[in-house]
Amino acid sequence: MIHPSALVSPSACIADDVEVGPFAIIEDDVEIGAGSRIAPHAQVLRGVRMGAGNTVDRGAVIGGDPQSLGFDRTIASGVSIGDGNTFREHVTIHRSTQPGGRTVIGHHNFLMAGAHVGHDSVLGDNNVCANLVLIAGHVTIGSRCFLGGGAGFHQFIRIGDAAMIQGNSAISQDIPPYCLASGRNSLDGLNVIGLRRAGFDNAARLEIKHAWNAAFKSSAGPVKGAAIALDSSTWSENAQVLLRFIAAGGRKGIACPPGRHRD
Repeated sequence: MIHPSALVSPSACIADDVEVGPFAIIEDDVEIGAGSRIAPHAQVLRGVRMGAGNTVDRGAVIGGDPQSLGFDRTIASGVSIGDGNTFREHVTIHRSTQPGGRTVIGHHNFLMAGAHVGHDSVLGDNNVCANLVLIAGHVTIGSRCFLGGGAGFHQFIRIGDAAMIQGNSAISQDIPPYCLASGRNSLDGLNVIGLRRAGFDNAARLEIKHAWNAAFKSSAGPVKGAAIALDSSTWSENAQVLLRFIAAGGRKGIACPPGRHRD
């Protein structure tokens, strides 16, 4: 299953059925789970831990050094990857800047050609990153998100579960769960179609809408409005996910609908 031209470290721990294509590189201190495929010219570098059923397509580089000025290349860090992910052509994922730290990719994510995940970022499960999505360092992304092609994400921000980001957006603030976002940190409402596809029934979607209104139509601003809503009423778990995310604030602030108050 390993092509004779591939360069595979003898110390790498690779399941017996892993396919490694021509001219691929697998360095030492790497683990690759059963049923995975490393395509020709792909690279899996030291410190990568990869579960089962993953595909690393042609020219992708997993575990490269962080793009951080002054980074000490002798630091031992890595990338942790779950099961069933697809990394298409020329995807790049960088290892952590911290000793023993990990950049984390969950399960069943689909990263299309040219997508990038920076150091120390965390990507949940069942996300789609379209072509040329650029995720900077220290970004946390939930699960079931869709990130449109060419969208860029600034460092130290959060993207909540089931969010959908328009292609070519420039996001530098937190995007709450269940929301649509576009352009420069503009919220365009709730991701209703995404919620339906994720199995949220009418009652759940309606309460999420009420929670959205409690936060973003509050004269106190979204962060204080969400905190007040959490204290003043009993909400379902789904609505609480939205309100807690907003009430926690963020290092870069919370994105808002056009014309709404920004904390």
